[in-house]
Amino acid sequence: MYLEYFKRELLNLKGELEKQMDILIKRGTEPLKESIGELSGYDNHPADLGAETFERAKDLGLRGNTKVLLMKVNHALDRLNNQTYGICEKCGRTIEEERLRALPYTTFCVNCKESEEKLGDHSKRPLEEEILKFPFGRSVLDGTDKEGYDGEDAWQDVARYGTANSPQDIPGAVDYTQTYVDGNEKRGIVEESDTILDEEDPDEDDKNELGK
Repeated sequence: MYLEYFKRELLNLKGELEKQMDILIKRGTEPLKESIGELSGYDNHPADLGAETFERAKDLGLRGNTKVLLMKVNHALDRLNNQTYGICEKCGRTIEEERLRALPYTTFCVNCKESEEKLGDHSKRPLEEEILKFPFGRSVLDGTDKEGYDGEDAWQDVARYGTANSPQDIPGAVDYTQTYVDGNEKRGIVEESDTILDEEDPDEDDKNELGK
């Protein structure tokens, strides 16, 4: 009775997902001009076409999500046939019935799923970059004791000629130097004192000439 209930739930869910997938595929393959009811898009306002393009992009996202759910449902049905349904794939313990009723296709218990979804430090770079050299290794030297022209400097040099961003895209930005990281950074200096020019006094040069 326990397994028969979840089998019915999975088969019903599979049927719903397959219907949803058929609708999304049909809608995604329909020409854009037909979906907006026009023979041509040239005389339409850009905002109308933009809205329809957004809906197409949303349909692609929904189709991808539906495909993933279908894969999970089919996997759960396979586990039913293999008599492994309801057993956590990670720790081997029995998955809570309340969890299975909420997500019949789940293959992880609550504890294993929570540990899998814990936020980690996604800023950490792969260990291989510590030994890989250019051009495969990390080229940004921030946070290291190394000095020199690195990937960040290269990006800044290129970004000064323009990027896809504009000041209106960055909150608080008032000019284009604020549209990329450290855009206001002074070029060719390390300390502020490096900006002081060591120029000779022109009056001193005149005195030297008179002395001759």
